[in-house]
Amino acid sequence: MEHYQITTATKKIARLNKRIRAASGGTGASKTISILIYLISLAQQDNNPRLTSVVSESMPHLRRGAIKDFLDILQRHNYYKDSRWNKSTLTYTFETGSKIEFFSADQPSKVRGPRRDRLFLNECNNVPYETFDQLEIRTNDFIMLDWNPVAEFWFYDEVQHRNDVDLIRLTYLDNEALPETIVKTIESRKGNKNWWRVYGLGLLGEAEGKIYRDWKTIDEIPHEARLLRYGLNFGYSVHPAAIVAVYKYNDGFVLEEILYGLGYANRQIADTLKNIEPAIVYADSAEPKSIDELKECGINVIGVKKGKDSVKHGIQYVQDQRINITKRSVNVLKEYRNYMWMFDKDGRNTGVPEEPFHYSMDAVRYGIVGQGPQNIFNDIEERQKRMFLRGKNNLTQPDR
Repeated sequence: MEHYQITTATKKIARLNKRIRAASGGTGASKTISILIYLISLAQQDNNPRLTSVVSESMPHLRRGAIKDFLDILQRHNYYKDSRWNKSTLTYTFETGSKIEFFSADQPSKVRGPRRDRLFLNECNNVPYETFDQLEIRTNDFIMLDWNPVAEFWFYDEVQHRNDVDLIRLTYLDNEALPETIVKTIESRKGNKNWWRVYGLGLLGEAEGKIYRDWKTIDEIPHEARLLRYGLNFGYSVHPAAIVAVYKYNDGFVLEEILYGLGYANRQIADTLKNIEPAIVYADSAEPKSIDELKECGINVIGVKKGKDSVKHGIQYVQDQRINITKRSVNVLKEYRNYMWMFDKDGRNTGVPEEPFHYSMDAVRYGIVGQGPQNIFNDIEERQKRMFLRGKNNLTQPDR
């Protein structure tokens, strides 16, 4: 495995010297990787043992993000020793006696627990100001923050004006290790004004560009919630596949990520669906061959009807719902937070979602809207669902 390259971003991070060290920026800028490399380097050079805490919004987010990156850095540089990694406490102890620990911001006993020397609050825009406040007063030396500047949050109101704050803006141009294919992919989106402003230039985005708002994160599916259906967006080598479970709960919905990623063939998607609680699957009707393949595997799948303005009307319907989403739905949460309207060169909203963050959002829309908002709790569909759960797979679509 190749070593991680020391990039301009890494050097800029290392030059920060105030108590609050903030790195805002766009996609591909290697903010998190650069900060972790810096913290590992400090831990390896400490003369006296120090404790560093790495914190993000939830444990699934932490495991799929900062922990994965941290262990990858150690392994690539041949630093990693299994005996030094405590898998139960998520703490790595270096030869110097210094430790780097990982915990999530939704653990009150940790947030309000013992002091530390250094803190890294990863993607800090996803945690409340009260959490930052509790962590800061328990941190001796310095605090590192990173985020994508999609919209204003507590840093801009409560922290930025302080005289002990260093703030830098990083972009993909600060990451010389970024493959040329990714550079070209990023630069190909210059025409998407709001996306380019945030993810290309690393500038503060326009809040009005965000499509969905006010979704609430919860720990797990409530016991009273009832599985309604699944939304499926096909993908393979270029675009990720996404399956999202949609539950009915009180007067709203609960969402849970079932599958997300590249390289999932239809057979693997079918196997995933066959090994979870059965329900009707609503999928992208633009993939008739894939739908037929799933049906051949015994999956009860229906292609979502599409027509003029169906995406816009579907988004509007989803916007009007009360939605909860589980914390383990890391990829769906990421897309939700970055799902924005495309703006034209004159700054006008085109009514078309921007390209990079729509894969699971399409699956959410298919799952919530189904065949049309007017038929969400349609008696015929409910009868079909009950028949399917009894093992009758010869369902037909209800007349519209």
